[in-house]
Amino acid sequence: MPARGLLTACAALAAVAFTNTPALAAPEMVAFTAGYQPGTIVVNTSQRRLYLVLGGGAAVRYPVGVGKSGKQWAGVSHVDGKYLYPAWAPPADLARERRMSTAVIPGGSPHNPMGVAALTLAGGQYAIHGTNVPSSVGGYVSAGCIRMYNQDITDLYQRVPVGTPVVVVGR
Repeated sequence: MPARGLLTACAALAAVAFTNTPALAAPEMVAFTAGYQPGTIVVNTSQRRLYLVLGGGAAVRYPVGVGKSGKQWAGVSHVDGKYLYPAWAPPADLARERRMSTAVIPGGSPHNPMGVAALTLAGGQYAIHGTNVPSSVGGYVSAGCIRMYNQDITDLYQRVPVGTPVVVVGR
């Protein structure tokens, strides 16, 4: 299995209990004039929203879960990988902290916190991904990754290619 398939740190704080409660996809078209190039993903952690800039003063907006206090980050990156049903293993420090196994959880498992898809960000530590805990979307919940409803990550996954710029702005 390629190293990129073993996504770590991202959903490390997600609960492993599976939920069958469907979450409705919630992207909406909104006015957006922040000056970013069309095709850019902009994550506003204080709003807990992700914007895909369309240009012409518009964007598609999605609700997201973001990093807990002390786990948030801000900066510029780009999508360096796209994965459907990614495998996941907790990083060693998280496994120790939470007394978890470091075993790989296969993609598609109800215990895999990455959800149905992931867009990995350059640098390998963070991703924009789905979740098996939809109630966590909208909160300060992760170890730094951007968490979306599975329906929303599926929509975003289809809209953006590898290389898409990603800007994360903090509080």
